[in-house]
Amino acid sequence: MSSQPPPLTQPTTSSSSSSSDMYTTSFAFFEALFAAGVSHVFVNLGSDHPSIIEAMVRGKASPSTFPRIITCPNEMVAMSMADGYARLTGQPQAIIVHVDVGTQGLGAAVHNSSAGRAPVLVFAGISPITIEGELRGSRTEYIHWIQDVPDQKQIVGQYCRYAAELKTGVNVKQMVNRALQFAKSQPQGPVYLCGSREVMEMEIPKYELNQAHWKPVELGGLSKGAVQEMAGALAGAKKPLVVTGYAGRNHAIPPALVELANTVKGLRVLDTGGSDMCFPADHPGWLGLRFGNDQSVAEADVILVLDCDVPWIPTLMKPRKDARVFHVDVDPLKQVMPVFYLEAEARYRADPLTAVEQLTEKLKTDEELKKQLQSEEREKRWKELQAQHRQKLEEIAERAKPLENGEYGTGHLCRRLRALCPEDTIWAIEAVTNTLFVHDNIQPTLPGSWINCGGGGLGWSGGGALGIKLATEVEAKAKRGKGKFVVQIVGDGTFLFSVPGSVYWISKRYGIPVLTIVLNNKGWNAPRRSLLLVHPDGLGSKASNADINIEFSPSPDYAGIAKAAAGGDLFAARIDNTADLDRVLKEAIAAVEGGQSAVLDCKVAMGS
Repeated sequence: MSSQPPPLTQPTTSSSSSSSDMYTTSFAFFEALFAAGVSHVFVNLGSDHPSIIEAMVRGKASPSTFPRIITCPNEMVAMSMADGYARLTGQPQAIIVHVDVGTQGLGAAVHNSSAGRAPVLVFAGISPITIEGELRGSRTEYIHWIQDVPDQKQIVGQYCRYAAELKTGVNVKQMVNRALQFAKSQPQGPVYLCGSREVMEMEIPKYELNQAHWKPVELGGLSKGAVQEMAGALAGAKKPLVVTGYAGRNHAIPPALVELANTVKGLRVLDTGGSDMCFPADHPGWLGLRFGNDQSVAEADVILVLDCDVPWIPTLMKPRKDARVFHVDVDPLKQVMPVFYLEAEARYRADPLTAVEQLTEKLKTDEELKKQLQSEEREKRWKELQAQHRQKLEEIAERAKPLENGEYGTGHLCRRLRALCPEDTIWAIEAVTNTLFVHDNIQPTLPGSWINCGGGGLGWSGGGALGIKLATEVEAKAKRGKGKFVVQIVGDGTFLFSVPGSVYWISKRYGIPVLTIVLNNKGWNAPRRSLLLVHPDGLGSKASNADINIEFSPSPDYAGIAKAAAGGDLFAARIDNTADLDRVLKEAIAAVEGGQSAVLDCKVAMGS
């Protein structure tokens, strides 16, 4: 086969073909995905997909060289599954949806993939471009007129790293690989392709690409001058601080940051994104997760902002005026945010891992800097940091104690989950106002063990947890092992956003067992927090949740909804008090380990 497509032959104009060896744009599209490392395609099919369906059926004959197809009854769940899979593995995945309406059905999932930097390729058909049977794929149904819109890709274009229409089949593989280059280059994110039925039906000459020529853009490290300046600042700092958010997506970053913190004794690390496990909770420098509001920011004299979108919220907390701030990021200008700036003395577009390793190497080998780092003052700060860390953990444990009446909060629930679930459990978190309680008490330590949405589109974690679990099974199968245990921790309102009717049908259909913990606090509490930040003494501050329309009463049967979607084959339970907590958690964990999903409706007390 040639490395580039030979001249195009004229496509047939017949309305159908019985040829089993017909090589179409659609089949070449799937070939391109698989060759580029896309192992799964999550689909929600429609009238624009006849040739896609033909290609999928043909692909069953060679499953070792064709992506696995997963049927998803809802588009947001489909994209969230691809998103979760991609976040854990770093390998982009693909989804197929139906024209403009399916593209709109993606909803907040596109925002989440963009803000959360997850590489996902979205493909949608567009209404046929011919009316009278001029080409195979021409209009045959009433809906083809109704779904014809001026520029379909603009529905999601502002969230995508790249959006384009396939206008011919002869370069479909180049277009797929160009899109994936954008998706995989930093900052990673979603890409969108669309094509008419006629284009996807085209018979084209068979061809291949050399995948070695389609790698993503590679970021470099820091300049020598930048390394010297930042290393010197860190070595001389009394209260150095690293603020990060996304760096842990690269699983080599947490141990690299540990090495930096062990070199600069007294260095603390704050996570203000919660998207990934960036720094282990068992290290004395761990400050945990705080969304842009932590006293360490105001105390620090040197701050390294590392791959982070919101290091602090100036109306709540900001660095002191004499603090030295350095910003290292894959996208330091935040090019998709109309309003963003940091008062930093220097900013660098660089690979975070390379930058951290450069700084650590400089601090370990420069004799002058080594003297500063080996002083008695440094050893004193190290001991103080260890004492502060012990105190922090003790205070977290104290706040998490259950109430005397038998009720329990999110903190106690998460401590019991951490104790009972396997040590290498992966936590898929979408706990909204309870996120800090969850992180404080789960205390993740393993790279890749904590994955949060990273965006603001509620409902990610249902499909996200399934995608993560699926990815662990695929990775484990390649090593003849067993996939990791996955726990979804989600707020009650967010659980409804996740489209559980679709999530648990998929879980049952494809044998993807996860444990879902629904934090039932009877409604949406995030709007109340937002209200109080702007109107702390306003009318709403004195009104009930029912009065401000954020209360869920009566409370839905969350576990029952999931069980119905799974055709009854799901472990479902409600836990109202500590007396039943451990017993039901153990039963649910055993069910999931046995291959059955479980949903626990946990009534949690507020504020803990």
